[in-house]
Amino acid sequence: QVQLVDSGGGLVQAGGSLRLSCAASGGTFSSYTVSWFRQAPGKERDFVAAIKLNDGATYYADSVKGRFTFSRDNSKNTVYLQMSSLKPKDTAVYYCAACLSPCEATWDRYLEVWGQGTQVTVSS
Repeated sequence: QVQLVDSGGGLVQAGGSLRLSCAASGGTFSSYTVSWFRQAPGKERDFVAAIKLNDGATYYADSVKGRFTFSRDNSKNTVYLQMSSLKPKDTAVYYCAACLSPCEATWDRYLEVWGQGTQVTVSS
């Protein structure tokens, strides 16, 4: 089973960009679907985006579609989430997670492995 380390969060002004990283170790990373979830203070954890690593298929929540984009570096077993045109409502702790494909990667209950989370703060 893979282990995940997510990073790349920070403080950015509205309209700015950040790139989150999700680095995997152990297991066969290409067999997984990697998802990003986020949780704002006092709110439930919400699905943000997912990528199936075996075929590259991507899925995005409507709230981030057109602003967030996946990329990957197979040599580093790392998936990146490029976040652009950030808004204050994007402020949250972001978690990467993975499940063996095929899986229901938009429901957090089905994600098997989680990163520790990285804080994203967007100021107005």
